[in-house]
Amino acid sequence: MAVSANRLELLQIADAVAREKAIDRMIVITAMEDAIAKAARSRYGAETDVHAEIDSKNGDLRLTRHMMVMEAVENPSNQITLEEARKRHPAAQVGDTIADPLPPLEYGRIAAQSAKQVIVQKVREAERDRQFAEYKDRIGDIVNGIVKRVEYGNVVVDLGRGEAIVRRDEMLPREVFRNGDRIRAYIYDVRREPRGPQIFLSRTHPQFTAKLFAQEVPEIYDGIVEVKAVARDPGSRAKIAVISRDSSVDPVGACVGMRGSRVQAVVNELQGEKIDIIPWSPDTPTFVVNALAPAEVSKVVLDEDKQRIEVVVPDAQLSLAIGRRGQNVRLASQLTGWDIDILTEAEESERRQAEFESRTKVFVEALNLDEVVGQLLASEGFGSIEELALVDEKEVAGIEGFDEETARELQQRAREYLAQLESELDSKRKELGVDDALKDVPGVTTKIMVAFGENGIKTVEDLAGCATDDLVGWTERKDGESKREPGYLDGLNVSREDAEAMIMQARLKMGWVTEAELAPPAEETPADSAEPQA
Repeated sequence: MAVSANRLELLQIADAVAREKAIDRMIVITAMEDAIAKAARSRYGAETDVHAEIDSKNGDLRLTRHMMVMEAVENPSNQITLEEARKRHPAAQVGDTIADPLPPLEYGRIAAQSAKQVIVQKVREAERDRQFAEYKDRIGDIVNGIVKRVEYGNVVVDLGRGEAIVRRDEMLPREVFRNGDRIRAYIYDVRREPRGPQIFLSRTHPQFTAKLFAQEVPEIYDGIVEVKAVARDPGSRAKIAVISRDSSVDPVGACVGMRGSRVQAVVNELQGEKIDIIPWSPDTPTFVVNALAPAEVSKVVLDEDKQRIEVVVPDAQLSLAIGRRGQNVRLASQLTGWDIDILTEAEESERRQAEFESRTKVFVEALNLDEVVGQLLASEGFGSIEELALVDEKEVAGIEGFDEETARELQQRAREYLAQLESELDSKRKELGVDDALKDVPGVTTKIMVAFGENGIKTVEDLAGCATDDLVGWTERKDGESKREPGYLDGLNVSREDAEAMIMQARLKMGWVTEAELAPPAEETPADSAEPQA
């Protein structure tokens, strides 16, 4: 390879490589310059600082040797004295770098091979950078490709300008691809790795379904209809919640299409996966009822603190609501983000009866009442002795069969019972070694102090060091199912907000926070918002 070879040949090679690899032409030219410089160093010495420059317009090649101007030369291959430097460049100063031109030379086979390796490596790195930059912004898109090969169940896909992989666990069940097959999948991750950018595709991701609908339904693409949530049991069944921003457009009808043409196109792509399209609603009970379709729902009861919802269905609808192997209720739970408990009307009636009997028993035993009186109190909605003791006397006297004297006697017994219970709890609190100072924290009752003591919280400082989750518990979702970890105050009817307030008040007493930090931010009123008076 002679440097004096056809100058335009270098530019033609650079253009061809740039087009083939879809990278910038100047990157290829720079790689050639580095390669030629490396090959030249094999002729002039490895320590020689040789630079090559290729004119991008006419292909002229210029070799130069860079020398550092020094007072005393330690390495003559890349350093030069000030005296010698000024013979060539009169204005040279110590610390400057001067460039001496080098004559063209011919490269041997080894030098040429080394130059080729440098060019290949630089071009490969540029190609990888281009791929990563192109695909990292395409996470969340659907791509089409050709199956290049199948390795241990993982499918390698040729995207034209890069390679991607569909791992075995991201494939639909019983789905088989062979070399040359066309495949459509969802980009869910792009990572930069030493062997090059890794593009990960999925056909089981919930958003794959949403993106397929966006391709088939113009109203979704235009933003008129929005996919709010998707839950999938890949290859079997899916639920998709949609809402329309235009009251004249039916979101479910738009997704189904004329004679089901749009939804059928998605079903075919997903190998026959059944798809339930349901209207999304900001009202949680309504949304849950919709999500459980096709089952009919009689009643729903929400527990917002625990993110659970209880659904009552007719006895004949139970199996439909639960679905095969619990599929319907599981997908509805994933779609809504709520844990769903399903009861039949008979089960709910039995439970209500059990609760009524339990409340009656509490009143009868605690207040030494006849069973009929206890049943009257329970049927009127009194759920605890505390409610009976604190309610206005007129409400109790207003119960059919009661008068003011009876009401007064019942409340007196309730207060005496609570006083006795408080005394017993206080004794237990002292036995547990719980500090009296905890009584002064707003929201902390004696019953709560006993629960604290049983869980190792005995001082204000101990409470201040707690997290809200420690007191009320927390819920984790794993594999589409929720698992609740209990808190210290479970069963004491303490909300997350109440628990957080207790902790912050304890921190205030310890001096860890100030009143100013606890106070809500004041709403700013613009000075110019008031209208001038006439």
